[in-house]
Amino acid sequence: MKVRAISGFGVKGPACFVVEVGGLRLLVDCGRGPDFDTPPDLSGLGVIDAVLISHAHRDHAGALDLLEAADRPPVYASDLTAQLAGFVPDHLLPLDGTLDISGIEILAGRAGHAPGGVWLRIGGAGGLLYTGDFSNEGALFSPTPWPRAQALIFDASYGAYDKDVAGAISAIGDIARIGPVLLPAPAAGRGLEMAVELHRAGHEVRLCPVHRTVAATVLERDVELAPQARDALAGLLAETRELRVDAAPSGVMIAAKADGGGGLARRLVDAWADRREVAIVFTGHLSAGTPAPDLVTSGRARFIRWNVHPRLDDIETLLVAVAPEAAMPAFLPIGQMPEFVAALPDAPLVLSPELQLSRR
Repeated sequence: MKVRAISGFGVKGPACFVVEVGGLRLLVDCGRGPDFDTPPDLSGLGVIDAVLISHAHRDHAGALDLLEAADRPPVYASDLTAQLAGFVPDHLLPLDGTLDISGIEILAGRAGHAPGGVWLRIGGAGGLLYTGDFSNEGALFSPTPWPRAQALIFDASYGAYDKDVAGAISAIGDIARIGPVLLPAPAAGRGLEMAVELHRAGHEVRLCPVHRTVAATVLERDVELAPQARDALAGLLAETRELRVDAAPSGVMIAAKADGGGGLARRLVDAWADRREVAIVFTGHLSAGTPAPDLVTSGRARFIRWNVHPRLDDIETLLVAVAPEAAMPAFLPIGQMPEFVAALPDAPLVLSPELQLSRR
């Protein structure tokens, strides 16, 4: 087995990896951005037999248009991932289950990060586990337990960070008790998680139309949700008002897109960034090329991390469960690697964009 990170090692995305196993060449994820909407460099890629997409976020599924130059290999994704990302898959990935691609077993399980999102194990216990983005703290999407694998590519987006999401819930709640809060967020993931938690905490919550549509789609598709999450999501839709562009600021207002880079969030950020009565809070990666970094630097917005990626404790649990011989940390800027390595002194980390294994 040979694995090469086209993009995703030493940087915060986009995700794009080539896996060669049993005479098969697979492309795992094919995203853009998040900084400046950067695409992966697919030049010289060669023949690809199939493409596996872990979830719908743009940094994992946003560059599928580039595959036309690679003779458009068949694309595999879960039904909900494909709908949310806006493409038609050639084959469906299960949220929990296996399929066969040219004699190679693909096992999929829920990753807990986004609706329809999965981790992927390629080639059985002697093969590779790719976590994609994953989270163990979400209020909605419960993850499937990890399987064993000889090799591992795992989400290390937060590096050695180890604080839980409870602090963010409390901090944003404190701000909301003082006045209106605007939370730009992705609708297919963190936005709905925040809405459910803050609504449970008794805050007035308003969701933009995109968030409400995604919530309704998740409920209609009968996606397996965390315990009691279905009732919480249905209650959220029934008990909250829609956020519109002409809305007067009040309560907790959650709008797509993240970073205020587009959609209703961009229009509200532009309208409210200089109004002291509205607190703008970004909760995820502050993508270069969007309004978020400048707004936070200038003090017109705040940053409070809301976990949708693993903490250090989650990564330690992952490594014990999977017991890999080689583990490549993905989506972590190279400058944060030394601290991360020091925090995991016994882990079999591969600090290179390539790994090769003799399969058991």
